[in-house]
Amino acid sequence: MSMPVFLAVLLAALLHASWNALVKGGADKRVNMTAVVIGHAPLALLVIWLAPLPDPASWPYLGAGMICHFGYQIFLLSAYDKGDLSQVYPIARGTAPLIVAAVTLLVLGEELTRLELLAVAVIGLGLISMALVRQSDGSRNLPAAQLAVITGCFIAGYSLIDGLGARASGSPWGFFGWLALLNALVFALYMGLRAPGTLRAAFTRARPVMIFGGAASYGAYAMVVWAFTLAPIALVTALRETSIVFALLIGVCFFGERMNLAKLIATFATLAGAALLRMAR
Repeated sequence: MSMPVFLAVLLAALLHASWNALVKGGADKRVNMTAVVIGHAPLALLVIWLAPLPDPASWPYLGAGMICHFGYQIFLLSAYDKGDLSQVYPIARGTAPLIVAAVTLLVLGEELTRLELLAVAVIGLGLISMALVRQSDGSRNLPAAQLAVITGCFIAGYSLIDGLGARASGSPWGFFGWLALLNALVFALYMGLRAPGTLRAAFTRARPVMIFGGAASYGAYAMVVWAFTLAPIALVTALRETSIVFALLIGVCFFGERMNLAKLIATFATLAGAALLRMAR
């Protein structure tokens, strides 16, 4: 993985943790999530206007990716209703790189060195260990962990689909522009039918979240989709999960969540995995 791609994915990790904190920290998480997803639309329209149209070979991936992103957003909301940011976020993000690595090796035939495999395993297992920690009140929270694992499966699904779609598109920026726009429209329709008040609130009291959270979320994943075309999908997915370090700091510093040995170990494991990934090849 080249240094520009490495740094771009690290920046994406910081942006990703930031918009997740906006969703988790709000009084109404559904309003904030709706605002973030709909906030993709203005940037997506601009990119669609500027970027080439994705190759028709990538269009099936657009539909499948949209479904996975929608599932991810719904289950992430449910998980945040149940648990801490510093528990839910690491489990969801830690499950994905292990699944993606297995699929890319066994199904897609991508080759990884032993050091790269070790880095992916260290990052993934370090994050999943967060399932063993206690939440803010000191109790175990298995329902939140279960929802986070399901969320991680959706993350793995859209990572694989979007990576393959971006490669087939010939225009990764245009591919994600269309994907983000479709996802925003579907999510807005879902909320409009299920909770019209949530949709209205996203455009009124959550307007700052729509602007700043939407921009952070769009920029974060646009860089990841671009990176998928230049590096193995499994490595990009794993490195992106260094966002746990940022999420942990935000959760502890701003939300008053507990810091303990398990969280510290997971953080150091993630950093060690990222270092190994940079040393590989």
